[in-house]
Amino acid sequence: MLTIGGLTPFTTIDYPGKLAAVVFCQGCPWRCSYCHNQHLLTVDRQAGIAWQEVMQLLEQRRGLLDAVVFSGGEPTLQPGLPLALDAVRRLGFLTGLHTAGPFPERLAACLPQLDWVGMDLKAPFDCYDALTGVTGSGQAAARSAELVRTSGVAHQFRTTVDAFVRAEDRLAILQQTVAGWGGQLVLQELRITAAPAA
Repeated sequence: MLTIGGLTPFTTIDYPGKLAAVVFCQGCPWRCSYCHNQHLLTVDRQAGIAWQEVMQLLEQRRGLLDAVVFSGGEPTLQPGLPLALDAVRRLGFLTGLHTAGPFPERLAACLPQLDWVGMDLKAPFDCYDALTGVTGSGQAAARSAELVRTSGVAHQFRTTVDAFVRAEDRLAILQQTVAGWGGQLVLQELRITAAPAA
């Protein structure tokens, strides 16, 4: 169903106020220089974890965890994400998504099955191409941000504070943008992490 690169069985920081497991999906169309999950950027099915193993773990964690968060990589890259969300909800878990918004159409299909979204804003939308290396990425992210903020789903916009976003008042512009939406931008420390435990 999904190509999975890692699984964190317990976390208190990936879904605000909830105890959660995190499923790390493989693959991302963007190549941001500061990416802290670079081992997940390409799809390597041989190095992955079977969806059945994830479901077995979640069956064992019913009543112990509140939620399951799909992270990455970029989860919306994967066509099987809506079905995976449905399967997790049928087990009684809340569902969360970490996304940067490169695929607004698939995000729109997932939103009815989500309880919370954490969307990463990389920079002001007109600066995205320079950061992601992909033409048109800013337009996709802007559309996704609009979908998230008008969806009625609980959400959080956040930004990894790197040198690019600090330059030329980009961070201030982002903060003003999110404030204009009635929210507050959450700032994330720049970090490079090891692969999540299987």
